Amino acid sequence: MFRKLVRFVEEENLFYRDEKILVAVSGGIDSVVLLHLLQKMEVECAVAHCNFHLRAKESDGDFEFVKSLAKKNNIPFYSKDFDTKAYADTHKISIEMAARELRYEWFNQILELENYQYIAVGHHADDVAETVLINLVRGTGIHGLTGIKSKLGRVIRPLLPFTRKELEEYAESEELNYREDSTNKETDFVRNKIRHQIIPILEKINPSIRKTMSENVQRFHEVEQIYNDVIEENRLHLVFERENQLLISISRLQELPSPSSHLFEILSPYGFHHRDVRMITKSLESISGKRFFSSTHQLLRDRKYLILSQLEENDTNEYLLEEKSGLIEFPFEMEVSFIDRKPGFKFPLNSQIACLDADKLKFPLSLRKWQKGDSFRPIGMKGNKKISDFFIDQKFSLQDKENAWLLLSGDRIAWVVGHRLDDRFKITEATAKIFRLEVK
Repeated sequence: MFRKLVRFVEEENLFYRDEKILVAVSGGIDSVVLLHLLQKMEVECAVAHCNFHLRAKESDGDFEFVKSLAKKNNIPFYSKDFDTKAYADTHKISIEMAARELRYEWFNQILELENYQYIAVGHHADDVAETVLINLVRGTGIHGLTGIKSKLGRVIRPLLPFTRKELEEYAESEELNYREDSTNKETDFVRNKIRHQIIPILEKINPSIRKTMSENVQRFHEVEQIYNDVIEENRLHLVFERENQLLISISRLQELPSPSSHLFEILSPYGFHHRDVRMITKSLESISGKRFFSSTHQLLRDRKYLILSQLEENDTNEYLLEEKSGLIEFPFEMEVSFIDRKPGFKFPLNSQIACLDADKLKFPLSLRKWQKGDSFRPIGMKGNKKISDFFIDQKFSLQDKENAWLLLSGDRIAWVVGHRLDDRFKITEATAKIFRLEVK
């Protein structure tokens, strides 16, 4: 078993023998065997133990056992108590998830403060099989079929090649003492149901089910690598960045053999789930305008693109512009100034610059988002036009409409910022002073 471990560490490039390893030791057989094997490799180790206080005196017994184990082996010992139930209630998550978040946050703190390279945990082949089955039951993609990674960031799992039975045989041959977790026999948790009820049935069909599952996971992992390569290659032609938005080409997405898989990989980092992606994929065949939301982002189904942007609070404030020159910072950066009208004055071609007749303006001016019922007189027209109709004519996306700002003089719109001036405030031959605005 020792030789198999050394070979696995080298093949997976888990760590070098001169690196310091923090070992998560619960007191159970897996973590005790892990610590024993790493010491046999003459790796510099320390022990980290979490007391989650979920099993009353039994949890305290685990603490005392692990503490004495570290002392017996003359290695550093770190421990921490957690109010796991309170954390789970506060964050509205399961006890299992709470324990996981608490321990890994603490492990990372020790790694940084005490200069350990990795945290070693005792997951083994049985855990891999159970994890894959749990993911299948709950619903998963290709990533959920790859089980538990041997190395993920600074977390390493040297025992993945070994079954629980192999660990038991090793512990017996080395006369290792360890603690039994009484909750491992209960079937209240999903993992325990898989372990005690489902896997025994599968073993009747295939006595080597654990080994077979490990081999399957290895094949799934190779398929995942191919899958990731294809997704990334197609992403280059699908996704474009525009300011703080991601644009996903609808036409190019529809040309792919599996649009939903590509969409999921693009959108899942932004909080979208499989059910969201199914609805978004269906929307590709419908008219534009539909929106989809995660907890942090919104996706707009526009004419040519799916537009992803971060959720922001709608700004309903009105910002005043006094009669002075200088740099305006809110609601966006803009430079304003007064200039004299001189012969040969040329109108700027940049849409982000507006030049208005200063004498026709009523200060202070105001900046606000557009509202239903707003209208103005686009330069060159004699009659008024609703802002909403102007947006339609200019083929504004819903995102563009939400981001549109208006400059007002009194109750009249002088400029749809960045797009069109109002005819009533335009510069004429009679203009003496110009009020110039430039959006930065």
